[in-house]
Amino acid sequence: MEFRWNDWNLDHATRHGVAPLEAEAIVRRGPARHAGDNKYRVRGRGVGGRWLQVIYVIEQNRQIYVLHARPLTDREKRQLRRSES
Repeated sequence: MEFRWNDWNLDHATRHGVAPLEAEAIVRRGPARHAGDNKYRVRGRGVGGRWLQVIYVIEQNRQIYVLHARPLTDREKRQLRRSES
């Protein structure tokens, strides 16, 4: 998987304290769900065990372009844990 980073998406990912490498790790581990408008959402544990969500698109050249990354809320973490059991 190849990721494309620029000033815009770096700002959106790091705005919520998610490092680019951490977002990439979440995407690589998957699984992704379709989030509409050619977007995909993946949730999982990042570096240090933090629960994160990453929204991305796959560009025509097959590169992954992260649109947004953030920590999960407590409610989202509970829902994710329940769905994994």
